[in-house]
Amino acid sequence: MEVVAGAGEFADVGEVHWVEQLRVPDLSVGTYSIPSGGVDDQSPHTEDEIYVCTRGRATLRTPSGDAAIAPGVVVYVPAGEEHRFVDVTEDLSLFVLFAPAEGSRA
Repeated sequence: MEVVAGAGEFADVGEVHWVEQLRVPDLSVGTYSIPSGGVDDQSPHTEDEIYVCTRGRATLRTPSGDAAIAPGVVVYVPAGEEHRFVDVTEDLSLFVLFAPAEGSRA
């Protein structure tokens, strides 16, 4: 067992910030923080993702549509799907789970 300290806590560093907090071969978890008004310029990942919003508000935009993001919202993004957070109106913090571990299929 391992307690993942700080998972989902907003990193107030003034810019978009990613920190991985746990990695094992079959999954990795971390926190993605985007300040209000920030620009998310991520590229599609080669692994499936689960986002759990712990703070803030934004819209997740994908080719299949938009989803309102707010605390408690959980979203699945399949590997390879274009996606980005837009219209970040409040500091956004997301607990992110990659399966398998991020970058392991690259």
